[in-house]
Amino acid sequence: MDAKRIIKKVAVLGSGVMGSRIACHFANIGLQVLLLDIVPENAPSDDQKTRNKIVNDALAFALKSNPSPIYLKSFARRIITGNFDDDMPKIAECDWVIEVVVERLDIKQKVFGKVEKYRKPGTLITSNTSGIPIHLMTEGRSEDFKNHFCGTHFFNPPRYLKLLEIIPTRDTLSGVVDFLMEYGEKYLGKTTVLAKDTPAFIGNRIGVFSIMSVLHYVDKTGMTVEEVDKLTGPVIGHPKSATFRTNDVVGLDTMVHVANGLSKNVPDDEAKELFRIPDFVNGMLHNNWLGSKTGQGFYKKEKVNGINQFYALDLKTLEYKPSQKVKFASLETTKTVDSLKDRLKILFAAKDKAGDFYRATFYQLFAYSSNRIPEISNEFYKIDAAMNAGFGWEMGPFEKWDALGVDNTLKEMETAGYKPARWVYDMIASGAKSFYKTENGTRWYYDIPTKSYKVIPGTENFILLDNIRTTNTIWKNSGSTIIDIGDGILNLEFHTKMNTIGSEVIEGINRAITLAETSYKGLVISNEGTNFSAGANVGLIFMMAVEQEFDELNMVVKTFQHTMMRIRYSSVPVVVAPHQMALGGGCEMCMHADKVVAHAELYMGLVEFGVGLIPGGGGTKEFALRLSDELQEGDIELNNFRERFLTIGQAKVSTSAYEAFELGYLKKGRDVVVVSPNRLLAEAKQHCLMMAEEGYVQPIPRTDIRVLGKQALGLGYVGANTMYSGNYISEHDVKISQKLAYILSGGDLSQPSLVSEEYLLGLEREAFVSLCAERKTLERIQSILTGGKVLRN
Repeated sequence: MDAKRIIKKVAVLGSGVMGSRIACHFANIGLQVLLLDIVPENAPSDDQKTRNKIVNDALAFALKSNPSPIYLKSFARRIITGNFDDDMPKIAECDWVIEVVVERLDIKQKVFGKVEKYRKPGTLITSNTSGIPIHLMTEGRSEDFKNHFCGTHFFNPPRYLKLLEIIPTRDTLSGVVDFLMEYGEKYLGKTTVLAKDTPAFIGNRIGVFSIMSVLHYVDKTGMTVEEVDKLTGPVIGHPKSATFRTNDVVGLDTMVHVANGLSKNVPDDEAKELFRIPDFVNGMLHNNWLGSKTGQGFYKKEKVNGINQFYALDLKTLEYKPSQKVKFASLETTKTVDSLKDRLKILFAAKDKAGDFYRATFYQLFAYSSNRIPEISNEFYKIDAAMNAGFGWEMGPFEKWDALGVDNTLKEMETAGYKPARWVYDMIASGAKSFYKTENGTRWYYDIPTKSYKVIPGTENFILLDNIRTTNTIWKNSGSTIIDIGDGILNLEFHTKMNTIGSEVIEGINRAITLAETSYKGLVISNEGTNFSAGANVGLIFMMAVEQEFDELNMVVKTFQHTMMRIRYSSVPVVVAPHQMALGGGCEMCMHADKVVAHAELYMGLVEFGVGLIPGGGGTKEFALRLSDELQEGDIELNNFRERFLTIGQAKVSTSAYEAFELGYLKKGRDVVVVSPNRLLAEAKQHCLMMAEEGYVQPIPRTDIRVLGKQALGLGYVGANTMYSGNYISEHDVKISQKLAYILSGGDLSQPSLVSEEYLLGLEREAFVSLCAERKTLERIQSILTGGKVLRN
């Protein structure tokens, strides 16, 4: 990346749904942002508030939206608003100008005319368009403008969807393209994909084709909305929203707009007929049933007698009927199959309606994707990357094809009437067995022009466990694996259901620490699951509590606590690298590490209160310890106590890693945040190695934790009773709150005292086990286990 180019300030032109959210994401990574939009008609020249009304209202709306586009509310202060008429000269101070105005070429060109008037030479200028040819936008612009101009297509919402397509023109300097590719990945946390200036680029070209293929198949076979969503969700590594719920969220009009654009602009596409809109979709458009934005689409929700009722659209009659649960025999057989590759083989071989659906729609997709090379991209791996990052697929078309076996699948495709591109036949003839292969921890792709394998560019700085697990595993059990990630550092990953922490994970942690202390420099705990960890195995706790095996339960809790303390007091550094959900025990694991290297999208919290318990793996003890380290004389002591008490008592979960600092789960000055998910493990390893090489010293167990005793205990009791009197919490909540207050205050001590961690762990363990004997706690646990719902009894 161009070391001389530094991005300090970004201008975003256009504050609509995309513009305001792109501005928020640049603010997320610490940049100052200038967000501009048009002046309202007839706005007085001397009334700045009125002149900025459009941009200010748009930003305010974005900041109130859920999920939030901003990591932390205070980050919004990094965004300065203004308007095109008064504030366009300020773009001279910006290093990157991003245009996000309405999708009309004439308006974009008019905006670029103003931009050229004020931007300083060398400033990056990009357009976030999803449909207008990039090269048309620079007509009439200067050479410097053209050299530094590029398309940057963010997917909505920009904070959460990882795809960023980079679309250069023939005039774009190669250094500008390289900079944007690396900056997008490293700093914005995106999967950056280099795309050609073709209709809908890569992601929407393949993604909309896939959707339209399904719509036409449904139109032909009469499959129901519920059936298709059952088949196109997590079972094949796609998002829970599957096909039709995704359409409702995105908006039917948006999908149709892209499909119509493709139908007009790809006259030589062999499958252009599939971009024709089916009659039932036209009927929905006529009725304005566009999805979430109009309150109904393929699904709708209504309240009946105060209860939410869900309806699905009958595509034949265009009438809504109560949503039905559907089952397929083939899907039932895959319930115990964890590997997506193995599931796909079973599903595609199935002889039922599900198997027919998969073979028809995906064979068609495989053929279509192969035929888009080199039209939309010279390399097929970019198609997979775009689908995975933009549409949330776990495996792209060529990865799925690989999983099924390239040669055998090709023969079945031909039999079914789907013919892929010539280069696929040439690949097989060359002796290549797959589109991808992994060697020496690196993933390679088949390069079509040279008929050889090459390393996927840009992945050299990543450590991906999927690439090294086979060759670098040194120990494993049913729930965890220890992998040598080089330079004397081990990695422990766990792979239980939802990465819950049970006996096999506890064994893995202890074994990993023992191995690291014996023969290595340090340990990283990370994994590549959907979530880092959903916490302790609540089902095991429930079974032991129901059987009243309280001595055994006490031992299980003590073992968990001891394992967390081993993380804290090992003789080598232990770094934890969480991502997405890190709840309960997963949060406690992070709190006991020497350092946490967290992905920015981190939803962390001590949530045990929701199942009628208190954090029992050292989390409550750790809050008491951190409270002690923060304490000052005077009223501030009780203020801090109240904040810690409420954080656990309200089961607060961070909406980002930055909020985890605010809630006290992460520690300022110790823990760090990484925006790029692919760099998380490499960064964690680097920090672990740095601590080891700087002379890591094993910590000494704490015996100097200052607790407040009765004065804090009284505050906790009064607070709980006040909440109960106001009908905010139940009687059982009061009991849990009192036990929580008892631990945080160090017990019923007559005055502030110094206590040890072991003392607090004993209080924590006793409270946890005693709550497991409560019927109402068991009811709460059962509600979570059977229905996934928090019960407030």
